[in-house]
Amino acid sequence: MKRTMLQVLGALLGAGLASGAVAAAPGTNADQAPQFTHTAADEWINSPPLKMDSFSGRVLLIDVWAFECWNCYHSFPWLKSVEAKFGAQGLAVLGVHSPEFPDERVRANVIAKVKEFGLAHPVMLDNDFSYWKALDNRYWPAYYIIDKQGRVRGRFVGETHADDPRAHEIEALIGKLIGE
Repeated sequence: MKRTMLQVLGALLGAGLASGAVAAAPGTNADQAPQFTHTAADEWINSPPLKMDSFSGRVLLIDVWAFECWNCYHSFPWLKSVEAKFGAQGLAVLGVHSPEFPDERVRANVIAKVKEFGLAHPVMLDNDFSYWKALDNRYWPAYYIIDKQGRVRGRFVGETHADDPRAHEIEALIGKLIGE
């Protein structure tokens, strides 16, 4: 059966996908956030190597990005506002830099962009896409909300700005998880 574009968009909206929400993976362990795949000091910026356990008892927002991705850096003002709004309440933010282009694989280039964008949170360099694959990610930017027990409770994709519907959805989820 042929579907019109309007029918497809309606189906996506009903599934929550057009807004950027992605359903959490089902299964007993499938909802556990994967352990970080990079452990060398030179694979981290703004932090020594971390483990998922480093965030135990805190809500974690993982931001998967690449520095030449316009949608990614257009979302940084919103991301930094969320970090400021919820940081004292127990939110941690972690960037996962997964490069799209060769010059994005150079650590010094990423460090320069982290400074330029004013990112103070830890950033893991995922040059081999091992964490990208562990998350089963497909998009830049992508946001993963991890609860205090290390479970993925929300997945969102796309450029996000303060006061847009996706931002409200993510912030509501963060507030709920901080209260749990």
